[in-house]
This record gives sequence, structure tokens and C-alpha cells, in this order.
Amino acid sequence: MARGQKASNDELLMDSDLAAAFLNDDDGVVVDTPAPAPADDQAWEEDSANDMPGQLAVDVYETVDRLFVKARTAGVNKQDLDVSISDGVLTISGTLSAGDEGDVEQWHIQECYWGDFSRTIALPIPVKEEEVEAMLKDGVLTIGFTKVKQEQARKIEIR
Repeated sequence: MARGQKASNDELLMDSDLAAAFLNDDDGVVVDTPAPAPADDQAWEEDSANDMPGQLAVDVYETVDRLFVKARTAGVNKQDLDVSISDGVLTISGTLSAGDEGDVEQWHIQECYWGDFSRTIALPIPVKEEEVEAMLKDGVLTIGFTKVKQEQARKIEIR
């Protein structure tokens, strides 16, 4: 159908036809796919909350001679942060505690993430791992690395 033309009802695929179009194998036979099991949202939320740490969002950028990694860590104490680097891979992990909520009878809204978090990223450029500064200020963790200067290509004389 050409762009801008209006399709008639006869030309439109119905949902079942559209699904069949994607579920056909190479011989034109419709592949039978089992219906997904009903989800038990509460069980999934409880399992995933216990198994996976939250993922920390980061910004990574560079200036002429430095590489920076910034992460919002509002509410995290310096003692609850662990920052390490090995072979160009930076890991930031920690715990965000909500405080004592033992007397809560019922939550009405709970949108904030509380608990362990972690983020591991391969740095995009070579850095001097021994020349690093980390600072936590106003809920923002900033890690600065000195970049390894890449030597300019030099001309090799052929004899």
C-alpha cells in the first residue's frame, strides 16, 4: 500500500491474522505456542526483591585530561558505599537503608528503592587506576580518573 493511502477494512489484518503471520514457520504451518502461565505479581516481586540488587544509574563523560563517573546516591552514607576498580572495570555498590520501619502496619504507596545496589561498568578509555579521586557531595558520588595519554602515531622510516 502506498504511503498516504487509506486502507479499507478488508485490507487490514485482524489481531489473530497478525499473530498468525508472525507465528508461521518457513513452510507456512502455524506454530502452536502455549499460552503463558498467569503471573503471580506478588510472588515475582518478593523473589526479585530478594535476589537482585538495584541498579545504580550513572553518567560517564570526559574532559581533555580526565574521565568522570557520576552517580546519584542521595541518602547513602559514605560508610555504606564501596568503590573499586580493576583492569578498567569500575564497580560501585552499597546499601540504601530506609531506617527503622518495624512498626509499619500497612504501606499505601512504596515507590522508593531501599536495599543493596550495584553497578559495574567497563570504562570506555584507558585511565591511570592509581590516580583516582572519589567525592560524595550533596548526594552525588563523583569519581574522577586521569586519562592515559595516547601517544601520537609517529612516522616510521623504511630503509
